[in-house]
Parts: sequence; C-alpha cells; structure tokens
Amino acid sequence: MASFIERMCLYRVLVLSVFLSITQAVDRSNFKTCDQSAFCSRQRAMKPGQSSYTALLETLELSDSHLTVQLLNNNNKVLLLLELYRLQGNMTRVKINELKPIKPRYEVPDVLITDPPTELMSVLAQDEHRVVLSLGGEDWRLILSAQPFRLDIMEGPQVLLSLNSRGLLAFEQLRIRKDTKSQTDTEEAGEKEDTEKHDKEKVSEGEEEEAEEEVDQPGMWEETFKTHADTKPNGPSSISLDFSLPGVEHVYGIPEHADGLRLKNTDGGDPYRLYNLDVFQYELFNPMALYGAVPVLLSHNTHRTMGLFWLNAAETWVDVSSGQGSSEVPQTDVRWISESGIIDVFIMLGPRPNDVFTQYSSLTGTQAFPPLSSLAYHQCRWNYNDQEDVSAVDQGFDEHDIPYDFIWLDIEHTDGKRYFTWDNNKFPQPKDMLQGLLDKRRKMVTIVDPHIKVDSSYKIHTEIRSRGYYIKNKDGGDYEGWCWPGNAGYPDFTNPEMRKWWASMFAYDQYEGSMENLYTWNDMNEPSVFNGPEVTMHKDALHGPWEHRDIHNLYGFYVQMATAEGQIQRSGGLERPFVLTRAFFAGSQRYGAVWTGDNAAEWGHLKMSIPMCLSLGLVGISFCGADVGGFFKTPSAELLVRWYQAGAYQPFFRAHAHLDTPRREPWLFGPDNTALIREAVRQRYTLLPYWYLQFYHAQRTGQPVMRPLWVEYPEDIATFSIDNEFLIGRDLLVHPVTDERSSGVTAYLPGNGEVWYDVHTFQRHDGAQNLSIPVTMSSIPVFQRGGSIICRKNRVRRSSSCMENDPYTLYVALDSQGNAEGEIYIDDGHTFKHKTDKQFIHRRLSFTANSLSSSDLSPDSQFPTASWVEQVNILGAQKPDAVTLTATDGGESSVEFEFDPNTAVLTLRKPGVNAGVNWTLHLR
Repeated sequence: MASFIERMCLYRVLVLSVFLSITQAVDRSNFKTCDQSAFCSRQRAMKPGQSSYTALLETLELSDSHLTVQLLNNNNKVLLLLELYRLQGNMTRVKINELKPIKPRYEVPDVLITDPPTELMSVLAQDEHRVVLSLGGEDWRLILSAQPFRLDIMEGPQVLLSLNSRGLLAFEQLRIRKDTKSQTDTEEAGEKEDTEKHDKEKVSEGEEEEAEEEVDQPGMWEETFKTHADTKPNGPSSISLDFSLPGVEHVYGIPEHADGLRLKNTDGGDPYRLYNLDVFQYELFNPMALYGAVPVLLSHNTHRTMGLFWLNAAETWVDVSSGQGSSEVPQTDVRWISESGIIDVFIMLGPRPNDVFTQYSSLTGTQAFPPLSSLAYHQCRWNYNDQEDVSAVDQGFDEHDIPYDFIWLDIEHTDGKRYFTWDNNKFPQPKDMLQGLLDKRRKMVTIVDPHIKVDSSYKIHTEIRSRGYYIKNKDGGDYEGWCWPGNAGYPDFTNPEMRKWWASMFAYDQYEGSMENLYTWNDMNEPSVFNGPEVTMHKDALHGPWEHRDIHNLYGFYVQMATAEGQIQRSGGLERPFVLTRAFFAGSQRYGAVWTGDNAAEWGHLKMSIPMCLSLGLVGISFCGADVGGFFKTPSAELLVRWYQAGAYQPFFRAHAHLDTPRREPWLFGPDNTALIREAVRQRYTLLPYWYLQFYHAQRTGQPVMRPLWVEYPEDIATFSIDNEFLIGRDLLVHPVTDERSSGVTAYLPGNGEVWYDVHTFQRHDGAQNLSIPVTMSSIPVFQRGGSIICRKNRVRRSSSCMENDPYTLYVALDSQGNAEGEIYIDDGHTFKHKTDKQFIHRRLSFTANSLSSSDLSPDSQFPTASWVEQVNILGAQKPDAVTLTATDGGESSVEFEFDPNTAVLTLRKPGVNAGVNWTLHLR
C-alpha cells in the first residue's frame, strides 16, 4: 500500500510540474544544448581542415548499380566502405559504413517507399589522385579525390556541391571498452583474441604505419543529464559529414523548429537540433528541437534548387554556416552530426524547385490524399466534458450558422486515460453521440496515445504485455514511464507484429463505441515520458536488438503508420483514413496530417505558424496547421479573429485550447466577432474544391500545397526570404494580418508582367511590386493570379458533406494577354475508388480567344456528379455583345450576363451545364 501511495504522490508531483511549466515559457534547462550532448560537443570540437580520411582508389569496384571504395582513417587505421549510387531522376546516393563493424549498425527501414532505381555510372578518367565519374550527359560529373577524401558534383566547370571539402567527416567505430571486466578468464581471453583480430583487419594489406592510440573522452561510454544516466553499452558511435554549396546563400527545411523559413547561420550558437521532444510552450526564434524531425534541407539560388536528405533517425544536429567561398562567391556550408547509425545521404540535384519535390517524393512518397471533409473546419479543446457538452457545441454551430465538419475529444473522454475506451459516466452512449453527428453529416476525432496504462484489468495493456510487444528497458524488462495515465508502458511500434495488432484494435468490434465517422489523433508520440530524460524515453531502452537512440525520431512515424492502417482495415480497405500526429519523420506525409504542437495565444505564435508550415511543405508534409487561437493562454478577441482568418487559409484548419483556458467557441466573443469568424470559416468552405484539387496534385506529384513564393518565382530574389505570406498552389496568394491593431499590410506581388486580382474587390494589380493594403478587422488579403481559373462552391452549408452536389462558381482571372487556365477535380471525397476503380472527374478549364471551355484530362475515368456550373465570373474582362453556350450535344443557347465597368468583371449567370461534361462558352 505504501508503495502505491508513493507512486501516486510521484505521479501527482509530475503532473503538477507539467501544469506549472505550461504557465510560463519552456524551461530550457530540461533540454540539452550541444555542449551538454557529449557526441555533439565532441564532434563540434573538430575544426575544419585537412581530412584524416584517404580514399584507397586501388580498392575501387564499379558494378552495374553502384561504385564502392574503401576509406582509410589515417589516425586510427579504421577502414570505412563508401558506396556511391547514381539514382534515376538526377539524384546521387552516398553511403558510408564501417567496412567490418564488430556488430551491425542501424540502417533506417520503412521510410523509403522502394529501393531507389539506379542508373549506370561510368569512369571518364582515373589516376592515382582522383576518379572522374559520369552522372549522365556531357556536363554532369562526380569527382572522387583520394587524398584527402572529397567528392565534388560538377555541372560543366561549376561545382554544385562538395562533400567533405572542410574535412569534417567523422565516423566513430564501434569497439570494445578497454576497461571492460569479463566474468571469467575464458571470456576475457576470448574477448582479447577477438579484439586483436579486429585490430589487424583495420589496416589494409601492406600498411605499416601504426594506428594512434585512441583516448576515451568524457561521455563516450556513459553520460548523465540531470538525474538521468545513459549507459551507452555500445560506446561512442556518432557520425558527421560536411557539405559545401558554392553560390548559395539561402537554405531551408530541416523542420521542426519555431523559427523563420530561411535557416540561420549557427556559428557561435547551437546547431539546429532534430530530436523529437514534448516541449511545453516552446520559444520562438531558436534552433531547439520540437515534436518532429525531417532531416531534409533545400538550397536555392537564382540558378538552381537542390536538396540533401540525411536518412538517419538518431538524435541529429545540423550546423549552417554562410559566408564567402573562394573568389568572393557566396557559399553555405552544412554539417550533419548524428549520434549513431550510418551515413546515408541522398543528394537531389534539381535543378528546379519542382524537380526537387519530385525527387524527394520518389524516395519517401507523397502526401496522403485526405478525405475532403478533413480539409474543412475542426473544433477541438482539451476537453469537451461529456455527451451533453458535445451536443451543445454542435448545436451552437448550427444556431450561429457556422459550418464545421469535425469535433474532437481529448484524453478526458477515456476511462482513466485508457485509450480505446470511453468514460462511462461522461460518454455512456458514444454510438448515439456519433450517430447524432452522422445524421448531420459530421464527424468526430478521439485521441489515442501510445502510452498504455499499466493495469491488469485493461485489455490493451494485458494483450501487449502477454504478446511481448512493449519496449524493453536495458535490463530486459518492460520499459515503464510516467505519462497521463500514471505508470505506463510503451508499445514497440518498430515491430511489424505490434503494428499489425495495433491496427486490428480499430476494428468496430474491438474499439467499442466507434463508428465509421470516428477518426484518430495520435499525440505524445515523440514518445513523451514525463519522468524520462528531456521528457522522453531513455536512449538505452531496447527495440528488439536496437537501442532507442538508433530509432528515436522514427517512433511517431510508426505510431501514425499503424493507426492509419487500422482505419483502412476497419473499412475493408475502402475508406481513406484521417490521422493527426504530433511527432513525425521523413515519410510521415504518407499517413496523414501534422500540427505545430503546443503553441501559445500570442501574436508571435500566429506569425510563426506560417514559416513552420511552409518548412514542412518543402519537405513533403503538406497537411499542416497550427492550433487556431493558440493552445496555451487566452487570446484577445482580436487575436482570435486574426487567427481564424489566417487558419482558414492554411491546410489543416483546427481550433484548439488548453484545459485551463476559458471556453472560446466562435460565438463567445460578441456578435461582431462571431460574424468575422463566421465569414473566415465560410471562405474556407467556398474554397474546398480548390483545396481538394491541390491535395490531389500533392499526392500525385509531391508539390507542396502551401508554398513559399520562391517556389513559383525561383529567379526573383525578393521572394527568397519572405515568410509572412504564401501561395496556395500556384494561383492564390495570401498575406494574413498578424500584427495587433494593424491598419495596413504590405504584400509583395511577384511576377514581372503578371497581374493579381484581389479576391474580395476584384481590383487588378501588377506583379513585381510591394503593395500597401489598408486593412480593417474584416480584411483577409488574398489575391488570385491572373491567368488562372479557380472553382468555388458558394452555397455554404453546415458541413462539407452537405455541399457534395452543390453547384460551382468559376472565377476566371485573365492575364495580361486575356487568357486563363485551371482545373476541376471531383470524386466521392472519402474512398480509394479514385485509385482502384478510376472513379473521378478531372477536367481542364481554359479561357482563350474569348471562349471558356471544359475538356477531359482523364478520358479513361468516370464518375457521376450532380454538381453543375451555376455562375462564371471573368475578372479583367471586356463587355461582350452576347454570350452563347455550346453543350455536349452540340446545341447552342444564349447565356445571361452582366458587366460591371468599375471592376471589369463579367458575370455569366446559370450556364446550367453539368460539371463533368464538355462545354464551351463563347463571348462574342
């Protein structure tokens, strides 16, 4: 009994400390700096200079698929194996591992969607100092220099990228600890024999120079942070490599950090850290790690965009140094440092931004095509109290004529934080609740976290324990830590059998009370361990043969993977899943959405939501959003309104709030603010056809939905550092108002010779200018690109599903030559039938020579739709004498129209054609 009381007291202390921490900014002392991380400090102490590695060109072997060559560390005589692959799609893969490690080193599985196809490499020239390889075409070459080891990728005379040009390659080989005491004399003798044999193999044949004695440094074999000890049974294993990018001043990516879009110079400060952590109320403008880690960096200048994908799931630090290279040419140097694993890096050579997106998505996959309803508005807080509360909130949206599609339940809906359960007192009839939502064509999300309450009466726990699916501690027992339920176990999601079992728990007969309109939120999956080092799992915990340090950044990836698979399986493979995750890694885009975590109701956090989501989009994760209103603290009415206006134009649109904040449903701030919020949400709903089209393209091509201006205007230097405005697809430019009491904003409209139209007033503006825009509280500065056609549904109903068969209004924004193009995409909005049965409509809309036409982009697909074209608005038009419609049957009829000379908008009323057929409108 005393033990139980002590544990409950500890739990209460831990939970209290969590709540105290959220009243202020993050306690940075809970999280390591590079100086406090032994391997980072050790590696960063290396100074640029001559590399200790030599490429032994006499060991070079070239096969149909790749080249191998041994690298010798001249200091300790350890041999590494370098593998070079020329990949299809203008990419190069570089792998470096120990030639003969004493045990295998971790190589990341499951992130690549396939073994990347290779292309032939050929030797163009070779001597004792270097080898020149062809990368296709006459100008593309890779130069492998021997002493010191270095790789240069060339296009003609230009160096695009250099590897190890600063000599910062470091590879700590696995070895046996010198002071290890064996249990028996036999074991000691055997260990000595193995060590001597391994040492002999280190040095290549004929190598007479003796290896330097390696001196152990603090933190190599054990490390303590605060009260937490890391035993490091495998000793030092870190790796490092530098890349130089001549001519580059702007680099982006490596989310997740609460910082600007363009990566900053880290000289004199901490590197950017990639280590998934549960960070309460994170600070802005620093390189601290947050909830997710995508080790992908993009470089960009007016001539070329390239990418680096560092495939390593261990704790990683990234140094960025910008300055002058040789001949006063700008240069950015990037250094990657990881605690364990191997060097496995993909160099994506572009040359255009869209090429890099295609290259990266060919490796890790594209954004999952979400159900249409998940692109609509989501209402959430920690926590809606009970079924009556859910019903009242649902009714409130109807009473105030505000549409929404999803209502969310946080951890309090469960029976004592036991996931896959309901609190029988608060939610006694979950199916009745879900059916009530379904009757209104609405949906619900419940939270299912990966910390499992240790309770012998809890089915989920007993099943996982009996099957041996929990992560183990260093001594082989089940790893346990403290989280919301108290003492918790952590399922080993790296185990495919565990993932298969977890997925089966989402079946309707397993997850009692669930229905087809119930979806899932995976939180705390960094994993969060309240009493663990840095609020996460001990690195010496075990996933089968691998330490947690090897796989840490993959944990949330696997949780979302298993959850998404569970949703697919419960429908017999028919329905698309919707799963939101907080922790993520490269490839997480294949499984659903992410959000920027526990932000605060502050103007700075509203501003930061833009570059944070832009950074995620650049590395494949398009389905991103931030908690509207801010999770912590209490927003002013002005801040809340502005956040709704910004969130309505970001991919994932969800309001969320902390347990201790006052209620903030949209109608609680007075009728004027309710009207402003209603209008912002309604704007989102009218644009759902456009959002859906962008996600359709994202899952086909890997292009980001929400994108920086430089992606579409790669030669316009003025766009390179802009992160307070963005594009949705190519055709909508958004500049949210993110300053308190703002009376105006200045938006940059790109494109010399292009025109942009204010979507609210239809006023036309020239591109390549900074436009001063006066704003009021109702203003959301949004512009449509001249030369585009955007489809909207202007009849807004209570949910997106209710709008399924509603008509379209086309907005045709003419360019300076009087032309425009766009697309329309329609399917059932929720199944995989668009893939399996080609049940969809995809059509091109084109305005040229005073005619607007619709033609089929996918003749082999078919899908019936009741939606029709209700209205066409042509911006930048001239008044015609007549408008006629030629329909599928060849018949011609006149169409009513109005022309407003003040706005130059021509409105065509009720053409009355089905959205899925061929037709042409003629302006005469």
